[in-house]
Amino acid sequence: MRRLAALLIVLTWPVVLHAQQAKPDPKPIQDNSFLLEEAYNQEDGVVQHINSFSRSWNSHDWLYSFTQEWPGWWDWRHQFSYTVNVARPGGGSAGMGDTALNYRFQVLGDGDARLAFAPRVSMLLPTGNSDLGRGAGGLGWQTNLPFSFVVNQRLVTHWNAGATIVPRARNAAGDRALTHAVSLGQSFIWQAKPNFNVMLETAWSRYTTVTGPSRTTPDQSLLVSPGIRWAYNLPGGLQIVPGIAAPIGVGPSAGEKGLFVYLSFEHPFRARAKR
Repeated sequence: MRRLAALLIVLTWPVVLHAQQAKPDPKPIQDNSFLLEEAYNQEDGVVQHINSFSRSWNSHDWLYSFTQEWPGWWDWRHQFSYTVNVARPGGGSAGMGDTALNYRFQVLGDGDARLAFAPRVSMLLPTGNSDLGRGAGGLGWQTNLPFSFVVNQRLVTHWNAGATIVPRARNAAGDRALTHAVSLGQSFIWQAKPNFNVMLETAWSRYTTVTGPSRTTPDQSLLVSPGIRWAYNLPGGLQIVPGIAAPIGVGPSAGEKGLFVYLSFEHPFRARAKR
């Protein structure tokens, strides 16, 4: 915990000093939720680098994820991204987890609209070792349907519905079976200031795990996660967004407690085209 806090301070303290000297017009925080997706694709000519770290105090699991999001060069409504993971399940050894290749299309709205919708489809690559619990053990597919709705100038809500399927998942014993999951999520974002938000996210999922040849067992989880995020807007269009949250298990996950740490860098990589 102390190492994580120290790392976050080291990464952000130069930004704080710089921000005190240069004060450009504030850019509101968007597309920086923790457990949910917000329905805003990357703006034309802007790339985002997202780091997140989560740890469960009960199971001692931890997961580090890195995602890089790019708008389509011909049309910002098309977004491509990838996610790589490093995991340590159950306090065991840490190593590479599964990898996701993602595509999203901005069907409705954008970052300035009151209502936005941007469905995503993902291919899940079995790059993690399933024998050590770091991956599903087979190629999978995932979809998510994120909606974002601006209630007023201070309150924004986000809604998610998703599904995952792995036709030939594998457990540590080498057994294979089809596994699937469904998920629902909702969040409230209170924009206390353009560069400081208070968040409350709720995420539910029902999923199956392989327990034998062609056999699975269902389970579910429910987390409520209060958190905060803030932004440093620097000259040149660079926005840095740190954040922290405390996921709490309720219902089927009662007693679970965790920590979530977030750090995002977003900046232009070329001149933006006129829409």
